[in-house]
Amino acid sequence: MSPAGHPDPVNTATTANVTSPTDPTDPANTTLPTGTAAPTPGSTPSSTPGSPPAPPLHGLRVLDLATLFAGPLAATLLGDFGADVVKIEHPRKPDPSRGHGPAKDGVGLWWKVLGRNKRTMTLDLSTPGGRDTLLRLAAGADVIVENFRPGTLERWGLGWEELSAVNPRLVLARVTGFGQFGPYAHRPGFGTLAEAMSGFAALTGEPGGPPTLPPFGLADSVAALATAYAVMTALSARTTTGQGQVVDLAIIEPMLSVIGPHPLWYDQLGYVQPRTGNRSRNNAPRNTYRTADGSWVAVSTSAQSIAERVLRLVGRPELTDEPWFADGTGRAAHADVLDEAVGTWIARHTRDEALAAFEKAEAAIAPVYDIRDVLADPQYQALGTVTEVPDPELGPLRMQNVLFRLSDTPGAIRWAGRPHGADTTALLTELGLGPAEIDTLRAEGAV
Repeated sequence: MSPAGHPDPVNTATTANVTSPTDPTDPANTTLPTGTAAPTPGSTPSSTPGSPPAPPLHGLRVLDLATLFAGPLAATLLGDFGADVVKIEHPRKPDPSRGHGPAKDGVGLWWKVLGRNKRTMTLDLSTPGGRDTLLRLAAGADVIVENFRPGTLERWGLGWEELSAVNPRLVLARVTGFGQFGPYAHRPGFGTLAEAMSGFAALTGEPGGPPTLPPFGLADSVAALATAYAVMTALSARTTTGQGQVVDLAIIEPMLSVIGPHPLWYDQLGYVQPRTGNRSRNNAPRNTYRTADGSWVAVSTSAQSIAERVLRLVGRPELTDEPWFADGTGRAAHADVLDEAVGTWIARHTRDEALAAFEKAEAAIAPVYDIRDVLADPQYQALGTVTEVPDPELGPLRMQNVLFRLSDTPGAIRWAGRPHGADTTALLTELGLGPAEIDTLRAEGAV
């Protein structure tokens, strides 16, 4: 048990049942089993006989102090599987993600995804009242996720020394652009910089063209996955050691895992891969091809047997007898020949015809989708990859479902991102503060 009596997430546990008075709408969700009432923010899943089992991270308390994407998304991933995530924002400077990208009726849509399954409260950590309140929250928490520049929490008297003193079992996840030490540690860091510095952008784009950045938060998303994994690893270690620890995650690092063997290739061979567009240096044919009806499809032949099937399908079986066709590297060296063979055949067929023929031949092909196609695709529909979430501000919202399916203790989207500070009073009351103490904090500007 933690100093505040908070249980380890691997054990059966409960959290305080606090329902926000600001949300009269039942935040039900289609990811919950049929006939199951969804909890309101802060409520505890039922453990009565015959009810669905509690989600796997039920009993885990996470304080999300981070802004924008990598840190907050890591907390979202934990919340999707039952963690009680408390999103803490500055009273007068909300998380910028609330205003990032398109909005509807003045409500930021990205926040509805990033803020799902989180209770929201305001706290100015630079004030004495804010500092003291966070320490009280930390005493009963399992995880804190933060992304301030190194030294900021320490300046406020909220560094690891102070936090671990009130809760030795706490895991502090520190997500920054460049890590907690080194010559770049104090620079501002964003995912775009990680995409550039990791080598990803240098690898992406057409031959002879400029390095290409992704049009979405790739590095932040990869860092969020890595952070969630790191947090669960630290919590697993806690079951043995009884102690929490600090997770130091630099956003520039997980992207190096994404690019695979490139560091090793350079180390051992001095090889630096150039930009190859949609082609691969390791196999061919591998590209996108336009169909007769103006659609696009992607073909992959990472396996030798698939490459042979594709060439037989497109009427060029003689190419499979060429000595260079025997392995991926040889095929990649003759990508022009193979692209011409496959592209010419696909250009004579509609997308549906090409997909059907490849499927019959047991060859690998996929349509190139935009988001409209994703939402209409029967495989995504069968998996429930996109689900509908009721929301009191905007009505039904369609968004990505939880990241994976568990057979016995599935995750769920219990509610979408909530308004700024919607649960402040409820959470302070849960902490044991009375109305007078809460009024004092408001007068100070701490909340």
